[in-house]
Amino acid sequence: MTDLDHPAPEFSREQAGRLASEHFGLAGELSRLDSERDQNFRLVSDAGEWTLKIINASEPAVESEFQAALLEHLGAVAPQLALPRLRKAASGAALATVTTAAGTRHALRMVSWLPGSPLAESERTSEVLHSLGRMLGRMDRALQGFIHPGALRVLDWDVRRADQSRARLHHVADAADRALLARFLDRFDATVAPRLPALRAQVIHNDANDWNVLVDPQQPGEVAGVIDFGDALHTVVIAEVAVACAYAMLDQDDPIGAAASIAAGFHAEYPLREEEVDLLFDLIAARLAISVTLSAQRRERTADNPYLAISEAPAWRLLRRLDAMNPRFATAILRQACGFDAAVGAGAIIDWIDRNARNFAPIVRPHPATLAKALVPYGEADHPMTVASAAAEPQAASAWWDAHAAEHGITLGIGPWGEARTVYSGDMFRSRFVEGERRIHHLGLDLFMPAGTKLHTPLAAVVKSVEIEEDPLGYGGLVALLHEPEGCPPFVTLWGHLAHEAAARLKPGDRLEAGALVGEMGNHAENGGWAPHLHLQISADPELAARDILGVGEARYLDVWRSLFPDAATLAGLPPETFAQTGRSRPEIVAARKASLLPNLSISYSEPIKFVRGDGAWLIDDRGRAYLDCFNNVCHVGHAHPHVVEAIATQAARLNTNTRYLHDNIVAYAERLTATLPPELCVASFACSGSEANSLMLRMARNHTGREEAIVLDWAYHGTTQELIDLSPYKYKRKGGNGRMPHVFEAAIPDSYRAPADWPVEEHARRFAASVAEQIEAMRGQGRAPALFLAESIPSVAGQVFLPQGYLKEVYAMVRAAGGLCVADEVQVGFGRVGSHWWAFETQGVVPDIVTMGKPIGNGHPMAALVTTREVAASFNNGMEYFNTFGGNPVSCAAGLAVLDVIEQGDLRRNAAEIGAYLLERFRDMQARHEAIGDVRGMGLFLGIELVEDRRSKVPATALAKKICDGVRRRGALIGTEGPHDNVLKMRPPMIFTRANADHLVAILEETFEAVSAGRE
Repeated sequence: MTDLDHPAPEFSREQAGRLASEHFGLAGELSRLDSERDQNFRLVSDAGEWTLKIINASEPAVESEFQAALLEHLGAVAPQLALPRLRKAASGAALATVTTAAGTRHALRMVSWLPGSPLAESERTSEVLHSLGRMLGRMDRALQGFIHPGALRVLDWDVRRADQSRARLHHVADAADRALLARFLDRFDATVAPRLPALRAQVIHNDANDWNVLVDPQQPGEVAGVIDFGDALHTVVIAEVAVACAYAMLDQDDPIGAAASIAAGFHAEYPLREEEVDLLFDLIAARLAISVTLSAQRRERTADNPYLAISEAPAWRLLRRLDAMNPRFATAILRQACGFDAAVGAGAIIDWIDRNARNFAPIVRPHPATLAKALVPYGEADHPMTVASAAAEPQAASAWWDAHAAEHGITLGIGPWGEARTVYSGDMFRSRFVEGERRIHHLGLDLFMPAGTKLHTPLAAVVKSVEIEEDPLGYGGLVALLHEPEGCPPFVTLWGHLAHEAAARLKPGDRLEAGALVGEMGNHAENGGWAPHLHLQISADPELAARDILGVGEARYLDVWRSLFPDAATLAGLPPETFAQTGRSRPEIVAARKASLLPNLSISYSEPIKFVRGDGAWLIDDRGRAYLDCFNNVCHVGHAHPHVVEAIATQAARLNTNTRYLHDNIVAYAERLTATLPPELCVASFACSGSEANSLMLRMARNHTGREEAIVLDWAYHGTTQELIDLSPYKYKRKGGNGRMPHVFEAAIPDSYRAPADWPVEEHARRFAASVAEQIEAMRGQGRAPALFLAESIPSVAGQVFLPQGYLKEVYAMVRAAGGLCVADEVQVGFGRVGSHWWAFETQGVVPDIVTMGKPIGNGHPMAALVTTREVAASFNNGMEYFNTFGGNPVSCAAGLAVLDVIEQGDLRRNAAEIGAYLLERFRDMQARHEAIGDVRGMGLFLGIELVEDRRSKVPATALAKKICDGVRRRGALIGTEGPHDNVLKMRPPMIFTRANADHLVAILEETFEAVSAGRE
């Protein structure tokens, strides 16, 4: 073992010159160089510049031979590296020897001089430190596989021997400094030493201090070379990085950032392993502990050796800074710099949360996504709420927020992750990593609601800790929950600013199921002195104690904190639109519509909604509020259904063209679609909208019968073209309409709820069908006959009217007897919506001659279809080509096929039947308690609630229906009103509607009815 206390050689310059000339054949000017144990001279000669090293006599020959062999190896395998090159002695040996008059034997080594300035005299920028890391990485990669007996040396500077520093602690004069070192050494013994044997080990340089690293003066961001292999040995690879970091970090404003630059550079050339990086912080501290204890031990004898004492004071300053840091946070910075998660599994946690976002129980009720939200103005330094909070005046802050929320209809205030806040004004918010920087960025998610608001865990958990933090502007009631979901690394959620009741109710080890109560939002007296809110935070490091979880971070390491403490917004169920709006504002869009679009293009609601995204049964507006969509039946299997989206995108990326060319999709879709219909309906044609399908139907019916007369139901609606408006009393009877055309005959709406009281229910079908018979008779009286009878299988715009059983059988028989075709408009009610059947006409036990389809067919993709009999199709084949440019194109048919897949594979007809029956049951329960509900009707997921002034007179309650519809919208659900008097609440939710969705809708309806009944709306 080398004796580190053995005196260094003491040769004069003249003696050194003779040695250089005699043993290496070099002559020139020599100058002394500093050294710890050896004696070094710089030699400038005609043959170049060199360094002569006279090696300490205590160094075993095998170690000197090892260093020479190491340099020879590097020269052979990595000649491109800027490292000293060995000059062999005149004897041909790598080393020469000299014996002093006193009989002391010294080995001699001559190596090339490397130009450059010591890093100690250069600015330690992140660029040059990264370059240093790369240099060391390239060098150590070149040393892989190299070994020599001398490398297996015992050396105090080996970080693996840091525990030996404990025996030198008594040389440290200050008791506080001894205690500081003892803390690091205790940690080393407990958590580092047991893991060292499992790490990679090889020969390393082991002394990349800032005097052994040279910087190119012309390129100050580049390392020009590394010198002095006197401490090289076989040890753990990560020690190379630790040693370099220990010196580079000295007196840096951001010492961990300096270490991160070196580690990242090394990793880029010679990839580190996670288990190595996890020990880097402690090994840096270990190297510093070795340094200061050796210095303390040898200070008296070597006080005149500047090399030994050169970094002792800065080392102590750095040790004190490291002692103030949380090692897990420092390690997170180092891990992220090397491309690893800040904590093991952090990325997997974020991915798992994103994948399972739909399955979490709501943290507050109703679900926060459905609430009207706004950002709390803590990001505005001069805002009254911010100023009041920073001044510890929570009542003033609460008063401002409460008034603002009441004025603007806000239920939930949001404090976003990462927001810069001046409210963090105390000394506790000074950065422990970056000198002079403050921690101002919020690392949790704040939810502002009234004190007492109950808070629920979104997924199963075990209580990790429960405490009360009394510090001003602290957390107050504080709960940490440990979550260990299947398929996800464990993580912790932190719940701060709670009422103290949680501390009395919960204890560590308690198991909570998803949705279980965690606590309540505390008032300012128990929540740390804040306006009532929840601070919710995720820690990807489950080992952190609750109070150690960093709630506020510095800007420099925001990316690290984002990995270690992921944004809890998804876990809390907040849509991303909550935090940032894109595109034009709502007023700007309204103005642009008025300027650029038809003036009679209507907008729903007096306060229009700007929807920016759909997800399943939900529509999300530009402010992050999710509305339960119970009205827009176009997205039949849910908004943005992934299977449909993928089918459209895949086909669009491959081919889209017209039907004049052959393609599999159109025939595949025709086969799949007609397989859902009675066998008589076997010929299909495709279009882009329900109006196009009905227009084609009209051509076919007129061509087949040679007539144009049509029988329709009152208040029916069949499309936007003029010929279809002429068949739509809903349009031609209202403002802007031209009245009924002579070829159109209206039959009464077969509405059993409004049937004359003296009609027996069993006769409703026959008696309402008599109205159709009257129209046929009226035609006959004019010498005319019907070309077609057209009706929705369940009249929708007329008010969700369900035809009396047997009605269509009666009517179809009459129409066919008069020579007309029977047409079922299934644009709104088809594709399994009724649950029991694919098509609503099937519930009447009839088979139409033509069926038209639209809206839900493509789940939002513009598509429609017509299916008819071979007889009708043959009569239409009269020599005139039928061609629709986009009808039946490959992309549309791919969408249609995907919709059928989802309906069939998801068993969505059964779902429609079951959820529809459940809703009807809940609606009838409401009817028993609300006199204004005159009738509840529905089949599957096609539902209506008719509102009346009183049940006996059945006077339509139009104003009430509007109030209910608007109130439901304010509470986060979308329904409509229909019927001749707009008094029927219309609901047609997507086929994926769940029982939970149904309960949410009913809860909103109940709350709205109660509010309207009480006169609050």
